[in-house]
Amino acid sequence: MARGLVLSSSSSPTSFLASFSKTITITTPPLKCFKLLLLPRHSHLQPCCFCLSSSFSSTTTTSTATQCHVDMSKYKEAFSKRMAMAGLKPHHNIALGVSGGPDSMALCVLTARWKTAGVNDVSSSESGGFIDGLLAIIVDHGLRAESKEEASIVSRRVSEIGIKCQIAHCDWPNGRPKQGQLQEAAREMRYKTFQEVCAQHQIGVLLVAHHADDQAELFILRLSRNSGVLGLAGMPFASQNFPTHTHFNSKVPANHCILLVRPLLEFSKEDMYKICKGSSTDYVEDPTNQSQLFTRNRIRMALNDLSSSAFKSELQALISACRMTRAYIDQVCYSLISQAVVIMDHGYAAIDLQLLCPLEIEDICLVKFLSLVLQFISQRQRQIRGSALKLLMDYIRSFPCKNSLTAAGCYLCPEPGSRGHKVLVCCSVGCPFPLKIELFESSSNNGEQDYSVANELGQIIKDEKSFANILAPNATDVHFLDVSTELVLSEAKRLNIISESTYRSILALQKEETDRFRSKAEAVSYSASKHEVENVQTLGKSLQLGKICYFMDRFIVTWKLNNKIDSNDALCGLADCGMDSREEAQSFCCTSCVGDNKVLEVRHMVESDWLYLAQLSKCTPSKFPQQGVVSVNRTKQMMKKTTSCFHYASVSAQKALQLLKSIPVAARRSLPVLVTQQGQLLSIPSVNFRHCPCLMVHVEFKPKMPLGGGHSSFM
Repeated sequence: MARGLVLSSSSSPTSFLASFSKTITITTPPLKCFKLLLLPRHSHLQPCCFCLSSSFSSTTTTSTATQCHVDMSKYKEAFSKRMAMAGLKPHHNIALGVSGGPDSMALCVLTARWKTAGVNDVSSSESGGFIDGLLAIIVDHGLRAESKEEASIVSRRVSEIGIKCQIAHCDWPNGRPKQGQLQEAAREMRYKTFQEVCAQHQIGVLLVAHHADDQAELFILRLSRNSGVLGLAGMPFASQNFPTHTHFNSKVPANHCILLVRPLLEFSKEDMYKICKGSSTDYVEDPTNQSQLFTRNRIRMALNDLSSSAFKSELQALISACRMTRAYIDQVCYSLISQAVVIMDHGYAAIDLQLLCPLEIEDICLVKFLSLVLQFISQRQRQIRGSALKLLMDYIRSFPCKNSLTAAGCYLCPEPGSRGHKVLVCCSVGCPFPLKIELFESSSNNGEQDYSVANELGQIIKDEKSFANILAPNATDVHFLDVSTELVLSEAKRLNIISESTYRSILALQKEETDRFRSKAEAVSYSASKHEVENVQTLGKSLQLGKICYFMDRFIVTWKLNNKIDSNDALCGLADCGMDSREEAQSFCCTSCVGDNKVLEVRHMVESDWLYLAQLSKCTPSKFPQQGVVSVNRTKQMMKKTTSCFHYASVSAQKALQLLKSIPVAARRSLPVLVTQQGQLLSIPSVNFRHCPCLMVHVEFKPKMPLGGGHSSFM
């Protein structure tokens, strides 16, 4: 944890930096539900972007005219420390998520001053006078008629600070999201857009303006959803975010993950207003933030009513205690992964139970460990919860392992020959999820830049980790390792982290939102029960010549035709294949195996593929095995054209079978397979099987999300 920066029960609840400065004399208007009107900027007036309508307007005019002084040096000093904790330095390229509200505008002000204070030459003629290495991303969701104009206004104001801006307009191909899903859909679209713009500009770091009040809202929200201490820890200070879609170039398949940093998490909402006032910066407010239709807005307003210093301070102390517990659990899980998990290139993992079982691992740590491994193998973004976790815990605890289990998109079974001391975790292809394939064009652009960004990001994360290791908690620093979800508040009260009055206030907020959530969930459940859920069959999907395929977020597959036999091919000792090894005999083009349309299908490996390889490895051309829907006449025509291909395929099948025997049966099922559109097996690239020497297929096991979910820090 960040000693000296984390709010405690003795800290000022309303302003994190109040103790740093005695010169702050302004007061912030109470956060009530009122209409906000945009005012034009005048050079002779102190900037203020809106006034309160009706009876409040005169009060705001007086406040605007009042001389105010904010000691910005203390804010800049605290912000600089947080950036150093994140491993960030002024020369790094950084993007800012900007909405135009007081939070993001305060972030712009502090980031600009941090950047300009840390380097000598911060702008150039090439950058149009803007601060080098800073880009503000303004996302226009297009959900309100005035949003486009507001985005332009925000862009001008951010530009005045010296930060270059890009406005990204959102398209909603399926129409506007429903009211109940509006905020969540907008958030997903916003972060998807951030990922795309950062990739476009080769930026690896994104700053967002979440603050302590946002953490408090999220705590109450998750408490009402029955979250445990891991969820109650809230948003991490820094985390790697991985995109749902992937960019490729000719040199490297790059996920373009970004490091999402929240340097304002220890600042309060009041601090945001003071920073804007002290820097004479205008801001806008989204009117939907006042609507009680949205859960977060209701919680925000309820928390504002509980505005006592003791309540805010104690709530932040409780969140800090949860964050420290989360940091310790993550530390234990990464240690377990490095000791007890082996990842195989064919896409499955082996867990050594013999190492795990003697260790006295708290249940909460073991649950998180299992969740990380299964999420990695299945490449599913959602957390594993409920009954699936209980099944997994019971399964792992039953040492030695004797049975198999399907859970959370994975198939678990004892490793053959291990006597139940090791468990295999394989991707389950029998679960009702669609076959996921992404197709890409091969590009030669930005290859070196991709490497540069990845290297810079790696160094930033390394520096942040070294700082976090200094503050790493141990078991004596944490309080909620063996506490159930229902007892977190009670334990916090017993430890005097929160008082009786704060305990009762939090319980009241939790009950109000829990009741709302349950009634809504029942209505959704009743509606869903009217419709039967159909299982999605695993079918092949087309992969054209020259395209790049990301198969189930796990394997990268490419194929092409070569008119010259590869002299480095392990099977081209050509005597075994009945081929002439002379140079002139190596130049030919075979299209009869693949077909004329240059399109193959990609699917999972099935049992019939194994049987086909077994037959192919033993047969002569006159006894060519049939597979799929290929007719006998079609097979004979193929063999007349490519007798040499048959010899090659037979030897290739023999070698592939030897490799397949080393791969557990459960793991084989998730391997990608290429077939013709008529169903004829052409390649199993993971075991180097090819039906034709002209068919060049490449496969690489490169999961979109790394084991452990990427770097995260709850300092």
